[in-house]
Amino acid sequence: MPTTAELQAAESKLLLQTYARNPIQFTRGEGVHLYDEHNTEYLDLLSGIGVCALGYNHPAVTAAINAQAQTLIHTSNLFYNAGTTELAMRLTEIAGLDRVFFCNSGTEAWEAALKLARAHAGLLRSEGKQIGTKFIALENSFHGRSMGAVSTTHKKLYREPFAPLIPGVEFVPFNDVAALRAAFSNEVCGICIEVVQGEGGINMVSEEFLTAARELCDSTGALLLFDEIQSGMGRTGKWFAYQHYGIQPDVTTLAKPIANGLPMGALLCTEEAARAITPGMHGTTFGGNPLALAVAIAVVDTIKQDRLLDHVTETGNYFLSELRKLQSKHDGIKEVRGLGLMIGVELETAELAKEIFNSLTEAHIVLNRTHETVLRFLPPFLIERKHVDQLIAALDQALLIRTTSAAQELTTKN
Repeated sequence: MPTTAELQAAESKLLLQTYARNPIQFTRGEGVHLYDEHNTEYLDLLSGIGVCALGYNHPAVTAAINAQAQTLIHTSNLFYNAGTTELAMRLTEIAGLDRVFFCNSGTEAWEAALKLARAHAGLLRSEGKQIGTKFIALENSFHGRSMGAVSTTHKKLYREPFAPLIPGVEFVPFNDVAALRAAFSNEVCGICIEVVQGEGGINMVSEEFLTAARELCDSTGALLLFDEIQSGMGRTGKWFAYQHYGIQPDVTTLAKPIANGLPMGALLCTEEAARAITPGMHGTTFGGNPLALAVAIAVVDTIKQDRLLDHVTETGNYFLSELRKLQSKHDGIKEVRGLGLMIGVELETAELAKEIFNSLTEAHIVLNRTHETVLRFLPPFLIERKHVDQLIAALDQALLIRTTSAAQELTTKN
């Protein structure tokens, strides 16, 4: 096995430099833990950026992979496959929507959502209605890396290098209902919302904003598009974050945890929205292959059978409570926010956030830093209170050391 240093040297010459990797090589995983090349144990509170909801080496996932690999991995969407119907029935039931499109990633699912909104608007125009092709998206949003997805993503770093992007996208401030109403007209074919912004720093949309978006779309026939790629499949304690609000979208997108690490995404929509797509208009070569479908079915069934939604809620509430105790103790914590096991800790400065992130990594805890100042936690759904306690102790110690060091520096200067 190559060392981490050897991999770094090879990748610096061979790979397109899209990621600044942490200098760690994980070689295996078990439950909520990862192990590096030296067999050092790490507590994983990121789960592959919200992907491995059932953790590592879960028996249901392993069994599904082994069984399906012995029959069919791929045949193409030109033929029928029982797994397609089985998973579609499960997803439409838990989402309260009517139809599904299977693909390979969140970005691909979101791209399909944008195309569906444009196609639906075209269908409405053919029926004599006045509706345009514009999208409204939110500041701090992140929807993916393809040209359509990045066009509805707000962060300049992700957008500007690839300009010109797809025209007809307007960004409004997060949770600003007045700005949303001012931007909306019959020129809009879709409103794009992450119910909980992940990359943007774990920001929860308000009920007032979602209600206004639903009313505006209903007034013209525009589609309400919910990006649940990170917040869906139980991450917030319900199957979908929008279910906390009782507001139904026309379209929602899924990916990350749906197949516990196998590449898979899905778009779900209403019957009305689905009218706009006919055979040949859209497709995918690998999407909904038998292997990914088998694993996704196992994931859904395990979440149900093991009552993991209740566990996510209970453990998430405990996690948030313990973090808020730390907030009352340490001035460096600006805000703690989250829902279920989608949690962000905003620190006072980017410098402090980077220091604390590095300290937690040295303590063998896996997380990431987003929006410069936010520590983001997306642990496997299997996490227990003892794991939360381990993180709280390490975070408390890191903040204490930082506070002590800062006080010493101030004393020295004076």
